[in-house]
Amino acid sequence: MIVVDTHVIIWDALKPEELSPKARKAIDDANNGDGIIFCDISLWEIAMLMQKGRLLVDTGYLQFIKLVFDSNKYFLRGISPEIAELSTQLFKGTNKDPADRIIAATAIFNDTELVTCDKTMRRSKKVQTVW
Repeated sequence: MIVVDTHVIIWDALKPEELSPKARKAIDDANNGDGIIFCDISLWEIAMLMQKGRLLVDTGYLQFIKLVFDSNKYFLRGISPEIAELSTQLFKGTNKDPADRIIAATAIFNDTELVTCDKTMRRSKKVQTVW
């Protein structure tokens, strides 16, 4: 099982050529194994990107999300009290994005790798990343 960052979800759906070979392999392996954790905060991030016109798709938000979920062995995971607490302890002074903190904390809490190209998260010694 892996956790995927929001941009990885989007790229896998719309621009798979943007994924690194290691990221592609991690996604394929997870699809053939225990699956992929899709953090609920990514739902909000995708909705906001579409609303702001920074993510353009040929369908509405709900249809796009349905297609995304149908494309991989995703498991939607919500924030838990433990993940919330852990997220406040990550990336002090280097990453103030709450979504990134929640996604990274989800990976740490679930003791799994996070697929991301985010340099701040990849440099962290607290979260195991794949890119």
